[in-house]
Amino acid sequence: MDALFHALTVAPLGQPETELVLNVADEVPVKLTFNGIFPHGVMMMTSDHLEDFAYGYCLTEEIIRSAEQIRAVVVTQEDDGLAMDVTLTGECLSALLKRRPRAQTGHTSCGLCGSDDVPAVETVGACTLPLTQTITVDAVCKALNDLDRWQELNAATRMAHAAAWADADGHIQMIREDVGRHNALDKLIGARLRNGGAMQSGVCLLTSRYSFEMALKTLRAGIAIVAAVSAPTYRAYRLAERMNQTLIAIARRDRQILFCGGERITQ
Repeated sequence: MDALFHALTVAPLGQPETELVLNVADEVPVKLTFNGIFPHGVMMMTSDHLEDFAYGYCLTEEIIRSAEQIRAVVVTQEDDGLAMDVTLTGECLSALLKRRPRAQTGHTSCGLCGSDDVPAVETVGACTLPLTQTITVDAVCKALNDLDRWQELNAATRMAHAAAWADADGHIQMIREDVGRHNALDKLIGARLRNGGAMQSGVCLLTSRYSFEMALKTLRAGIAIVAAVSAPTYRAYRLAERMNQTLIAIARRDRQILFCGGERITQ
């Protein structure tokens, strides 16, 4: 696996005599193929937890519906990056082959680049999330207060996004980091999927804005409660509201804004 970050010797602007050593996170091209025959594009991402990414990406892109539909994930080193081949069951591969392949590289800031189309809020084919769980304000605050100390890559580089999972009591159970916010979320979703973890009990914490494609991914994974450090886009908010998702955003240690889904929040 490639190094997650590299130390660079730099100088403050206007102070060439002063040397600083800073860690800079790397982004690695990962060439994604399915069943050794179907190229799906190149993802720019952090090079750890790639098997988690494969499972999460395939679920949120609606390539699979369950972990059992992936038979193997093989990652190999290439001259400039990595190659990841995902072996799908026959029915999933057949469905994938009927799609138009992605038209371009998936950049670290990109979630829907190269997709066939962008679904309208009113036509997203996901089930409305049931009101089967609640979470207290204190639990959300506890999770947000603990989030920083779980972000090891960001602590080293100050440039990595994170997606974390906290239980209903606000205890963080798992975190995934990446230079791309979509990648971090896919890695978290994939890790939960591989470990049989239910997405219905707890809260997903995001260190990024809540854009439409991030909302699509959480909804396709069945995540009922999301707390994002930055604001949502209006399109993402409309989707969360329509699908009965609880969305907490601009979520800082001392203040959080409830945008929709307040039925799941208790004191």
